Amino acid sequence: MHVAFTMRNVPSEAASPIILAEKLTKVYAAGRLQVTAVRGVSLAILPGEFVAIVGPSGSGKSTLFYLLGGLTQATSGRVEIDGIDFASLNDAERTRLRKHRIGFVFQKFNLLPTLSAMGNIEIAYAVSGRKEPLDLKYLDHLSELLSIKGRLDHRPSELSGGEQQRVAIARALITRPAIVLADEPTGNLDTKNSDAVLEMLLKSNRELGQTTLMITHNPEAAAIAGRILYMRDGEIVREEKGNGHASVLPGALPGTIASSSASSTGSQRDAATV
Repeated sequence: MHVAFTMRNVPSEAASPIILAEKLTKVYAAGRLQVTAVRGVSLAILPGEFVAIVGPSGSGKSTLFYLLGGLTQATSGRVEIDGIDFASLNDAERTRLRKHRIGFVFQKFNLLPTLSAMGNIEIAYAVSGRKEPLDLKYLDHLSELLSIKGRLDHRPSELSGGEQQRVAIARALITRPAIVLADEPTGNLDTKNSDAVLEMLLKSNRELGQTTLMITHNPEAAAIAGRILYMRDGEIVREEKGNGHASVLPGALPGTIASSSASSTGSQRDAATV
């Protein structure tokens, strides 16, 4: 059964979600069959929250991740990022929104093997289309935060798995995205490196103020979040408070919202300003 959650009593000016999904559904065609990966999911995530979505393989959590990140289009329902409806944008505008608002961290590090760690970070910044020069002081801060300061001149093959994932996190953060989406960021790591990467995601959420959404099959990893949503059979079935500190807007209390009561927050901005 689909479980919907309601926003608690929160002042409207403090409760505007940075990620808003309403009745999201995604259906894939598998030959003559149709497979529903996500079934009518509605949720809201406030600025500064760290939210984990947990579920077994096939629960729909990765499909939901791709929908929320604008990497695939919903069959029905809608996604808003910072007040902008993905469905209202063309492909170029969606790409620009992702580049300017969202940083992605994946299970596979996806580092270019012929470039150094520094080169991988620089090319990500260049691809983002920002006109201002790379902020080296900010990069230095990120490198220290992620414990890779002395490793930036090394190629991926010369780095441990944990170091490669921390470089991938730095690559995601270098554009100062408002949102960090992490899909199984510890999936290819041993326990020691997993713990280090999770600690870095938590630090970046607290110290840099990004909204963080992490997809994982591991309840222990999810426990670092401020809020945990559990998925099964394409639906969010329950919600729990995590161990992490939720650094949301002053006066705001996080919570998902019921699709029946959800309303668009704020006026939609002109996609050309994204």
